[in-house]
Amino acid sequence: MKMISRRDFMKASAVVGATAALTACGGGDSSSTASSASSAAPASSAPAASESTGGGATIGICIYQFADNFMTLYRADLEEYLGELGYSVTIMDGKNDQSTQTEQINTFLQQGVDVLIINPVQTTSAQTIVDTVSPSGIPIVFINREPDKSVLDSYPDKCCYVGADARQSGTYQGELILETETQGDINGDGTITYIMCKGDPENIDAQYRTEYSIKALEDAGKTVNCLYEYLDNWDQTLAQQDVANALAQYGDQIEVVFCNNDAMALGALQSIQQAGRTVGTDIYLVGVDALADAVQAVIDGNMTGTVLNDDVGQATKATEATKMYVEGQAVEQYYWVDYVKVTPENAADYLPADDEEEEE
Repeated sequence: MKMISRRDFMKASAVVGATAALTACGGGDSSSTASSASSAAPASSAPAASESTGGGATIGICIYQFADNFMTLYRADLEEYLGELGYSVTIMDGKNDQSTQTEQINTFLQQGVDVLIINPVQTTSAQTIVDTVSPSGIPIVFINREPDKSVLDSYPDKCCYVGADARQSGTYQGELILETETQGDINGDGTITYIMCKGDPENIDAQYRTEYSIKALEDAGKTVNCLYEYLDNWDQTLAQQDVANALAQYGDQIEVVFCNNDAMALGALQSIQQAGRTVGTDIYLVGVDALADAVQAVIDGNMTGTVLNDDVGQATKATEATKMYVEGQAVEQYYWVDYVKVTPENAADYLPADDEEEEE
């Protein structure tokens, strides 16, 4: 029997889910997507902009930065799915600089694109973005980084958000720890002692993952002790350095390392292993995104678990919302995609596989 990749598996599921949800909300026809996705290029080699051409509508996409592992997957999905609809697609790299992204948005406005898909560098700039775009009447699909509802309200029928509720991802991280043999209290002293590697402090996902991972423990009646919260801005190298310093400073006091994303978790893992610690034995480690390396680490026992941030599902819904705007159909303000806990028991389902590989 032929094995399917995580991307194909999730894509098939996402198409069914998005079709039902979007048709119910907006009454639009849902387009199917192809059964395989191309691999995204490494972030370090990504150009400042990528373009695919086709007939029909023109779509301008602004990504906060191409160097983000998750957004590399997401933008590859978007380019593929929108291209399958025959749309002309241009994707711009904001380089994690809001002024750069604002210039790119103005360029798209001058070009007269039909729809803008925006992954804002700063969600605090979302209202300014809407104020800039709204005189043109061009619809906006915000993705991945959620603006305030008031921002969407200020551009009625022309603005929506597609994403996942980061409170769920944080809760799942806490549950992953509660599902371990010691429920996070490795030394048995009645307290779960942890450090936290945080993403961008302005990003609501980072805020919610930080808050709700710990809330899940406290809601289960656990006593917690935070040794330190590190601001690592989603960066693997920063997390590696900070966790190395934390292990040197706090040693065996650290029972759990929470990371707001998998890139930071993979950096933390390097330092954990270099310090001679063993995940699952004398320390726990969780992340978010279900990147391939993180899923493999879960399978190998080197991470306690991760949480799937479904790039395929989100890109599918963003594509459907874009199509509905192009066709003049009604679009809801919000489209949500669930997170999924990835554990040693189910991790193989989310590990990318060679489409040609055969299972005996």
